[in-house]
Amino acid sequence: MNIIITFGRQFGSGGAEIGKKLSDIMGIEYYDKEILVKAAENSGIDRDVFERADERATSSFLYSLAMSSYSGHISPLGVGDVMMSDKVFTLQSDEIKRLASKGSAVFVGRCADDILFAEPGLAKIFIHAPLEDRVKRIMEKLELNEQSARKLITKTDKKRASYYNFYTSKNWGDAKNYHLSIDSSFLGIEGTAEVIKNFVSLRKLQ
Repeated sequence: MNIIITFGRQFGSGGAEIGKKLSDIMGIEYYDKEILVKAAENSGIDRDVFERADERATSSFLYSLAMSSYSGHISPLGVGDVMMSDKVFTLQSDEIKRLASKGSAVFVGRCADDILFAEPGLAKIFIHAPLEDRVKRIMEKLELNEQSARKLITKTDKKRASYYNFYTSKNWGDAKNYHLSIDSSFLGIEGTAEVIKNFVSLRKLQ
């Protein structure tokens, strides 16, 4: 049975870093932005289109699908910057399922917990941290002042929540939607990764 670990995370909580550390510790694959690259490559759609739609909520009417009535085909699922976000989500979902079928892995964001709900070895994790800790982390990591860091955190978390809520009909960050919700500020990146590894290992033994 494949071990599939999905990460939801507040911006600045270190969720992606924890996911990568966990994959290294457990010796399993790690997927984050790679999902976008692989989905774009397999679909023939420009990678920039995927990145603009990445974890951004919308509905299909906000996009127009460029079609050629003369050639009778969609070109290629869109033209230039115009793309159905719903289509991008579907393509990403297909890629996530394909990657999960290949073996044990860590997936960060992109509603992977909901997309892979049927996986028997699924462990759904949410990483959070106090706002002040996240502000400090973003200030150091991105070299921003406090005001800019706070604005970026608010904007990014709002975007992630809207995307998740739209495509899953669940509430992003709500503890009942995850197997484990953990404050990364308590044990840090490595300590949190170790806790999750032990949590997953215990579940595997049951």
